[in-house]
Amino acid sequence: MSQEFFAKAYELIRKNEPFAVATVVQIEGSSAAKPGAKAIISERGETLWGWVGGGCAESLVAQNALESLHDETPRVIEIDLTDEVLGAGMPCGGKMFVYIEPVLPKPHLLIVGHGAIAESLAHLAQRLDFRVTIDDPLAQAERFQGCQIVTDDLDFSKLEITPRTYVVIATQHKSDHLALEKVLERPARYVALIASRKRAGLVLEYLRARGVPEDKLHQIRAPAGLEIGAITPDEIALSILSEIVAVRRGVPQAHPSNLLGGRE
Repeated sequence: MSQEFFAKAYELIRKNEPFAVATVVQIEGSSAAKPGAKAIISERGETLWGWVGGGCAESLVAQNALESLHDETPRVIEIDLTDEVLGAGMPCGGKMFVYIEPVLPKPHLLIVGHGAIAESLAHLAQRLDFRVTIDDPLAQAERFQGCQIVTDDLDFSKLEITPRTYVVIATQHKSDHLALEKVLERPARYVALIASRKRAGLVLEYLRARGVPEDKLHQIRAPAGLEIGAITPDEIALSILSEIVAVRRGVPQAHPSNLLGGRE
């Protein structure tokens, strides 16, 4: 296998950029690409390296690569090279089978805040192979071992958020409204607020008055976590991580919580 393939893959992994690897695993009849041919496809559907066939075959592979990255599931696709209408539009006289595998960075948990719940959440998330970032000026390295710690972000301008980031606001009423406003400007996969019922209502009113659209407000999960009767910090962390896993795996029951129904 080409050293250039591994170099490009390593480069993307270092940057935490998702990509898919497409590999021709079998051909029947005539095909320009041969078994073992590979391509690296970005999350935008661009071929960054390699080649598994031109024309519509490339488009079909890119389309399926995007779907594989979205649902985090590998797949084998069959491309009919004999049918110009329903196939790949390349009458080569054969078929091609391509294995597509998503390569995804670790899911990212961003915890804004510190304290007992934040600590339990960070430790449990790492056990589940999340990359964890703590954004809080009072966060202590010894309490968040293995985490990236940001302590110089008083205005929340350095929040690292992508569509694969799960955000939990755990500031316990200290600037949680300001943090949420910043978070909702970015494409987070999950946004949760640890707050009392009264505080959650006040935060909602603040954000609405600031002109935050209703569809953005409905993204907020407050109370954070699944309802398991959690009381202790460890139990609350467990309920939040359970909800995050459910969202990540596409469990239908994992709907946004009622913002006005927060924990007392």
